[in-house]
Amino acid sequence: MKKQLCTDKAFLDAKHIHMIGIGGSGMCPIAELLLSRGYKVTGSDKSENANVKRLRELGVVVYNDHNSNNINGADLVAFSAAVPESNPEMVAAIENNIPKMERSELLGAITRCYDNVIGVSGTHGKTTVSSMITQILLINKQNPNAVIGGKLPIANSSCVVGESETLVCESCEFVDSFLQFSPDITVLLNIDDDHMDYFKTMDNLKNSFKKFVSMGKICYANGDDADVKEVVSDIKSKVITYGFNEDNDYYPQNIKSGKFGYCFDVMKKGIKIGSLEMHAPGKHNVYNGLVSFAVCYEMGVDPMGIAEALSKFTGAGRRFEFIGHSKGITVVDDYAHHPTEMMATLQAAKTLDYKKVIVVFQPYTYSRVALLRDGMIEALSVADKVFMTPIVAAREENIYGVKSEDVTNALPDAQVVADYDELAQKMIACAKEGDLIITMGAGDIFKVAHIILEKLG
Repeated sequence: MKKQLCTDKAFLDAKHIHMIGIGGSGMCPIAELLLSRGYKVTGSDKSENANVKRLRELGVVVYNDHNSNNINGADLVAFSAAVPESNPEMVAAIENNIPKMERSELLGAITRCYDNVIGVSGTHGKTTVSSMITQILLINKQNPNAVIGGKLPIANSSCVVGESETLVCESCEFVDSFLQFSPDITVLLNIDDDHMDYFKTMDNLKNSFKKFVSMGKICYANGDDADVKEVVSDIKSKVITYGFNEDNDYYPQNIKSGKFGYCFDVMKKGIKIGSLEMHAPGKHNVYNGLVSFAVCYEMGVDPMGIAEALSKFTGAGRRFEFIGHSKGITVVDDYAHHPTEMMATLQAAKTLDYKKVIVVFQPYTYSRVALLRDGMIEALSVADKVFMTPIVAAREENIYGVKSEDVTNALPDAQVVADYDELAQKMIACAKEGDLIITMGAGDIFKVAHIILEKLG
């Protein structure tokens, strides 16, 4: 075990941890990992979602309200960033002098319990690459542990519990959460202008990434990304680069379009060391497969084993996730909410064998739409037919005076529809056999995909 920080004392001394908002995508996998380490875990969540049901099946007591009595017996109270100080369980913890830890602090403490932590960072692709690395290690019997931001299909969970000292940890930059972690290996996929409501400037954002990758002994860095190259140019960690350019340590050759994604040879400093056949479409998944290969190969995993694992990888939950097929219409859901991600998803869709690509996009936060409106318009223009929902406010007030119509008015025949049932009906009405429907966004737009399939019958 790594040297513990003094701030981890509350975590190390605790036997019973209560988690407010336990059903959230960030909290649920941590709860599972804590269970595996022998902690008693309880929690509260107003949402009766799949995560809550899964935790109950694992024996976790989950309360469906927020009540001061819920924390009785707890030695430590954990909470997500969305939980306000006025939450009755937070108030009770303060009044009873029970230590509290925000989610990223708790996960940071957990990372110090493992000797080989792989921290996957970057503006885009964290969940996919974390999932790919975990799947490779699982299938090749490396017994990894993992905390991922989306469900890994072969594990049917966003948490993997193994017997090794390896922990794959999706590492998010928002509000500098990842600076709480203690990675041994870092991955830096890309840097883009997201979360600028917090970072304000690109220099601040790049500085945070620099702090993060400086924590590890080895950094796998995207050598085709100018900002990434700048960030890793003078860090003390060993840097291994990957990308399409042949001056990278790892790069692809003989790239061909396959049935489900690109196929290519993996080169390391001029020598072919393996071949990959991706089952996740898009150029961005060449990058994702390449860095996942590099990380696992350097850990000693056989190239043939890596190739086999990636050939079985069809995406993480909500990352070009196949939802269903009915009456000749295919329905896919995707988490993309930044223009770069949206463009990658829609361009990947257009390379596949569909007649038309019909998308509904749910914009997330007013600040993102205000800052990235033009990029959203450009990305959505790739689709053949566009719908949008109103903007999800999340943590914000609309001080920007923006609305979804600011995007749709710049696109031909695009429209905003608020009601999910009406939206599903409209999308079905313009879809024909051989078409692809994509529900896209960071909120609950995935519900529309299921409504569409129900209506198609």
